[in-house]
Amino acid sequence: MSDPIAFSRDELVGETPSSPTPENIKTQEMDIVSPADVPRSKLQIAAILLALNLALFVAALDQTIVSTALPTITSDLHSASGYTWVGSAYLLANAAAAPIWAKLSDIWGRKPILLVSVAWFFVSSIICATAPGMGVLIAGRALQGIAGGALIQVTIITISDLFSMRLRTLFIGLMEFMWALAGGIGPILGGVFAESVSWRWCFWINLPISGTTFFLLLFFLDVHNPRTKVVEGLKAIDFLGSLCVLGLTLMLLLGLDFGGVIFPWSSPKVICLIVFGVVMGGLFIMTEKKYARYPLMPLGVFSNPSNVACLVVTFAHGFIFIAAEYYLPLYFQSVKQASPIHSGIYILPLTLCEAFMGIMSGVIIHRTGRYQELIWVGMALCTLGMGLYIYIDASTPLSTILGLEVVEGLGAGMLFEPPLIAMQALAAQDDVATATATLGFIRNLATSMSIVIAGVVIQNSMASRSASLRAAGLSPELLSEFTGGDAAANVEMIKDIVDVGQRNAVKQAFAFSLQRTWILMTAMSAFGLVASFFIVRSHLSKEHTETKTGIKEKKEDGGSS
Repeated sequence: MSDPIAFSRDELVGETPSSPTPENIKTQEMDIVSPADVPRSKLQIAAILLALNLALFVAALDQTIVSTALPTITSDLHSASGYTWVGSAYLLANAAAAPIWAKLSDIWGRKPILLVSVAWFFVSSIICATAPGMGVLIAGRALQGIAGGALIQVTIITISDLFSMRLRTLFIGLMEFMWALAGGIGPILGGVFAESVSWRWCFWINLPISGTTFFLLLFFLDVHNPRTKVVEGLKAIDFLGSLCVLGLTLMLLLGLDFGGVIFPWSSPKVICLIVFGVVMGGLFIMTEKKYARYPLMPLGVFSNPSNVACLVVTFAHGFIFIAAEYYLPLYFQSVKQASPIHSGIYILPLTLCEAFMGIMSGVIIHRTGRYQELIWVGMALCTLGMGLYIYIDASTPLSTILGLEVVEGLGAGMLFEPPLIAMQALAAQDDVATATATLGFIRNLATSMSIVIAGVVIQNSMASRSASLRAAGLSPELLSEFTGGDAAANVEMIKDIVDVGQRNAVKQAFAFSLQRTWILMTAMSAFGLVASFFIVRSHLSKEHTETKTGIKEKKEDGGSS
């Protein structure tokens, strides 16, 4: 049997034959064209891929590395209210900044933007590692998230610039493997650092990775440089669209985060944030359609029903997979009284299955050119897995939970790459960055909303259990800690409850609250499953012309730039 990921040397180095002779017929379907028409060596290609994967890895790592360290962080900095914000500040900033970075890379080229974002991430990691208080840490996490938006989006766009539709499936699959790997080892590293060294090492660890990435990109990445002048580039930035997307993302998510936890849902603050967030979304659509000369997100991408279905699937996938990675450790630490290290180990079946299927989906698409079936099966497994999570209660054996993680992990792993390939397959090469950035924005928005909304569900569910906790005999002080807005930050207090009945009542309350979260995730997954059947199949070409970046005006046929 042939190697499932084998491809010719000419496909890698981009050598172009002068005529279609029998000896060089394979290279007519070349996969890389150097901007200077000089073939890239295998060493250079390996260095570029390593740099891009490291950039993605470090950005993905910071989404999950704090999940198991959060109780320690909030205790050390004496700020239980920071429990949700340490995670959501990163995701909010990531979601808001990603489409802006993608557009900046269109204007000034991929390499300058990648170098700036890696350096930005390096500096913001130092701010987080040295934070004297919760306020500085949250600000540093927001700065990290801004840089992370570029590292996640522009790396995938760069892969799409370099490789043909068929070959890029392998390398995007590898990047999705790195994403899932970061999700797997992040909670373990966070737990190890929190227990054995210091939670601050959750951020110090970024420095050698970011530094290595910077120098690899500096010396080996040679994609097209449009040499856009600063003034011309600034004129091409869609400032109004950028402002609207920031307003949409931040106000909407902040309103959802505050509602029912910090302020009542009827509070003017919550209502205004949500309403004005929706209004900014409407203004964004109007701006992109009528006024933007170089739109941040051309609306032509939404004119194809298959693209809309891809975005719905991506939203559903992002919403559910991050919830499992983020809140299963909360279950293990609250209900099973696991240490941060063990709670990270206990979600390995989930993340390892995601990683395995992430890279296997790339291999399958590369070999067969088919992606619809992966999307259908992936959404079905996610729906089944999330539905089974609903039956997890305080007494569910650990082995059963680990087995359920395998089901959901296999499904989630199938869905990182195929929706992206489905969108890119329907786009012209010049529009691939737009399609990638749009899908990335939807995924980032979904992950941000998931953390926030699931957190609200858990907090409100804990509050609804106040009567049963009071009946179990909890003191007013403990009742306030476990039913207030910071319940998730107080799981370390459970082990200090002497009375076994009271301790079990608190565990049951957390299990109940997480069951309500899984109900929400199951409904979202089922919605994505229905949408997946509207995705159409397109031919994945092996021919490729490398993308030329620079300022390009909006097309007249529908807004796809």
